[in-house]
Amino acid sequence: MPHLTTPPAAGQAATEAGRLGLGVPGYAHPLLAPVEWAELTRPGTPLHWAVLNVTDGPGGRPDPHCTEAAAKLRRAGGAILGHLAMRDGERSFGELLSDAHRFRDWYGADGFYLADAPAGKAELASVRRVADALRGLGEGLRIVLGHGTHPYEGYTETADQLVTFAGTWADYRWSQVAEWTADHPPETFCHLVHGVPRTHLEEALRIARWQGAGTIWFTDRRGAADRDPWASMPGYWDEIVSRIGPGVSE
Repeated sequence: MPHLTTPPAAGQAATEAGRLGLGVPGYAHPLLAPVEWAELTRPGTPLHWAVLNVTDGPGGRPDPHCTEAAAKLRRAGGAILGHLAMRDGERSFGELLSDAHRFRDWYGADGFYLADAPAGKAELASVRRVADALRGLGEGLRIVLGHGTHPYEGYTETADQLVTFAGTWADYRWSQVAEWTADHPPETFCHLVHGVPRTHLEEALRIARWQGAGTIWFTDRRGAADRDPWASMPGYWDEIVSRIGPGVSE
């Protein structure tokens, strides 16, 4: 059972405003993960968004395989987010905007995932400047900040969604939620957890709902120095889709 800094009732009430769905933090290239990308277009998949990361960004030229995968997902009603590597604020404003333009021009990105976004109060103004510029690239673009931890609350006014947890199941099952999150709807928050055993999937979903997350990605894949846990679909893909898909009562 996770430690909570807000009563379970508060988290449960918050989740009633929106249905739990999936956010894919970055499958492998469509040539390496064709099944994974195809599964996202299956009718009934509770997908909120999927991140497209060609080569730590949009790459140096349009990739026809990524163009095709992005187009198919968008035709199926999904949202493609371009991966912008903030590197905890080390990337310049110009570099980020250049990558964003290429994602829009080449892949028709519906928004952007700002990976390794800063989380401190001191960096809020610079992140807000980037987010405001990104919104200027098109109407209705979605901005997700990939903090991976609970940031300063002011970031909720900067982006559509904050990733407030990204890490292992061992850490997630005992994680704490910041008290200020109770003042915001579940669609504000996303949790990304790897190494979740099939036998603990229901417990993980319960934690997400208690902590007021509206978007999740749980996988049994494990990270290592040479292995990205987000690159392939969970071994229990069908099960997680059935547990949170349309028609599932929460």
